[in-house]
Amino acid sequence: MYSVPDQSGRRFVVTGANSGTGLEAATRLAGAGASVLMAVRDIGKGEQARRDILSVHPDADLEVRRLDLADLASVRAFAESVDADGALDVLVNNAGVMVPPNRMTTVDGFELQLGTNFLGPFALTVRLLPVLLRGSAPRVVTMSSMVANYGRIHFDDLQSVRSYRPSRAYSQSKLADLLMGVRLATVAVERDWPLLSTIAHPGFTRTNLQTSGRNLARETPLPPIRRSTLPSQEPEQGAEPLLFAASDPDADQGAYYGPSQWGGLVGPAVRVDLPRSARGVDLPASVWAIGESLTGERLSPS
Repeated sequence: MYSVPDQSGRRFVVTGANSGTGLEAATRLAGAGASVLMAVRDIGKGEQARRDILSVHPDADLEVRRLDLADLASVRAFAESVDADGALDVLVNNAGVMVPPNRMTTVDGFELQLGTNFLGPFALTVRLLPVLLRGSAPRVVTMSSMVANYGRIHFDDLQSVRSYRPSRAYSQSKLADLLMGVRLATVAVERDWPLLSTIAHPGFTRTNLQTSGRNLARETPLPPIRRSTLPSQEPEQGAEPLLFAASDPDADQGAYYGPSQWGGLVGPAVRVDLPRSARGVDLPASVWAIGESLTGERLSPS
């Protein structure tokens, strides 16, 4: 099991910190001495997660604050509150939604997966960059997915208006996350920022992400997913690429981390190659431009 280095004196924002890999990351970062701001959509669930962490680490420095990535006004309010705090060293873009059965939209009218998984984190990242750049050895780590390998940016139907397929929209959103992390790394180098941008994926990790999304807007929830014959792992192992990318001194600019065994499904974290789907020369800049256009959030002039 990966041992998180000492994080004393460092402040983290972890989105989706009430369950799955987000809860595991918040728990282990807090156990390593970090001050963790748990950004969650449901305050009640966030407070329960905070109590669960405190039962393991009684001296943990934890705060729960509301953030709804499917609502850009919520993103702006959250970012403004963090800026007012005056301190942030690491942003962990972890939260997301997966394969709702029908096309749904965010508060701002974006297709739900594109909006929650990419546009919300994009706006949050851009908004928090000024406070991050005032931090100590700042980082942004973004959670992608193995399905990004099979994703494609559908420039002619980004919002899945003409054709909605849950898995296609999900893989597009997670590829966009990966490309956002790559582009941010390039910008950091070009502008000579001390910021490190890294990306991770959890392999096949068993969390409520697989069940909550597919039951959205259903009156009768679907039965639990049958256990796959593929190797899978619990969040304790699945969070390790995210934790390495967020905290390890050996993490590299623009690097992508994931499990090391069974083709990336399970196992200890290692650096992995960018998938072919992410290797287009202009793709990262193009996806970043989409984020700017749709959210209205832009980097300040260099």
